[in-house]
Amino acid sequence: MLALLVTVLWASSWVIIKFGLEEMPPLTFAALRYGIASGLLLAFTFSRQQNRTHVMQRGRVWWARLIAYGLIFITATQGAQFLALSYLPAIAFSLMLNLTPIVVVFVSIPILREIPSREEGLFILVGLVGVFLYFFPLEMLALPILGLLVGIGALTSNSFSAIIGRAVNRDGDTPYLVVTTVSMAFGSSVLLLIALLVEGVTAVSTLSLVYILWLSVVNTAIAFTLWNKAMGTLRAVDMTLINSTMMPQIVVLSLVFLGEFPTATQWTGLLLLGASVMAVQLIQIYRKEKRPVNSLGKA
Repeated sequence: MLALLVTVLWASSWVIIKFGLEEMPPLTFAALRYGIASGLLLAFTFSRQQNRTHVMQRGRVWWARLIAYGLIFITATQGAQFLALSYLPAIAFSLMLNLTPIVVVFVSIPILREIPSREEGLFILVGLVGVFLYFFPLEMLALPILGLLVGIGALTSNSFSAIIGRAVNRDGDTPYLVVTTVSMAFGSSVLLLIALLVEGVTAVSTLSLVYILWLSVVNTAIAFTLWNKAMGTLRAVDMTLINSTMMPQIVVLSLVFLGEFPTATQWTGLLLLGASVMAVQLIQIYRKEKRPVNSLGKA
């Protein structure tokens, strides 16, 4: 129930972000969200002596990996995600970002030497058919070109952050909360600097402050902590199945709050992609039991 609650919080982030973008520039919005969240996580994580000791004993390679992870996942991916949501409908961008596990399968071949099975190839094909159906016949052409490019950038950086996150967590020698906290602190700091350079100092209204604090405290700091607690009890396959409920939640929330109504063909495409992504993730879990699940790709 805790894990499912976290997916509800993460799915609701998309709607809150769309509302917040009506008042705030995207990079500033993203930087404030993850900057405040990283501050809270730093205080929580390093209040424990074992976490402080662990970090002090790590070498340069470990720090380099976490800094790179934070720059790719927080700075690049989250910055691009907020930018993309300022141009694209939430459902369309959710579909694009849910291609991440499929992209990761291909990227893992040269980097992690993980060869996809025949079954994975079949489900990947099903997922691509779902994407084609969603944008058929010319729906993609009606979307802003800049938004599509930023969305593709977010998909690419999210995929590479999943690869780096898998490499960092695969050894299992660092608490996941430490990885999350350290990488987010570095990534959010750089994102804040970029936001100041590109968008300047932005006035924040009371309503915008509510959006920022809710996303920072509840949907990021508390949600990540609850997710880690759930990971201590549930199997990786259980976490993957619960993770897969996010896309339909985003679709429903977008219907109710944003007035985005997919056609029958688009519904078919969404269902095919959702099923294929779930299947690919389950196959990977069964092929390599107890591999850490990367939950940072959520909003």
